[in-house]
Amino acid sequence: MQTISLPEKDEMKKRLRKLGGLIDQNAQRENGEGALMGALHLAQTEFGYLPEEAMDFISKKLSVPASHIYGMATFYNYFSLKPKAKYQIQVCKGTACYVGGGARILGKLKKELGVEEGGSSPDGLFGLGITRCLGCCGLSPVMQVNDETHVRMVPEKIPGILRKCRKMAKNKAARGKKK
Repeated sequence: MQTISLPEKDEMKKRLRKLGGLIDQNAQRENGEGALMGALHLAQTEFGYLPEEAMDFISKKLSVPASHIYGMATFYNYFSLKPKAKYQIQVCKGTACYVGGGARILGKLKKELGVEEGGSSPDGLFGLGITRCLGCCGLSPVMQVNDETHVRMVPEKIPGILRKCRKMAKNKAARGKKK
């Protein structure tokens, strides 16, 4: 278990209070498993993942065993127990993409990012995963960065795509500091 600083603890308490209010609003419309699933969705949206503190909070708030919450959080792919990277890269490994060179795309990404499938870059900017089909078989190989689909991929396109993502993240961070 990692220790967090006092300001981080205060921020966590503030966000858990907000989550509690959202759960209360949602619980008026839902009951039982629906309320639990709704609470997990609310927490995932609030934090970007399900921190242990949020799962414990939900357990107490809804009087549901923590083991049940953990079971649901690990069963459904939507939920994550670790913070997700800003840019989630999914490489299609469906038949058409595989035959069309998807393995070369994946290999280039692993080399450029220094991560394996399921991992995140050290700076937390990129996450790398695979998917079985993005429905663009005639445009293979295909990869997706968040909601943006890149078709007819070749390894040579990857550095430019990563550069664009880094630039967008840097610009967004600079705008955030001005506020």
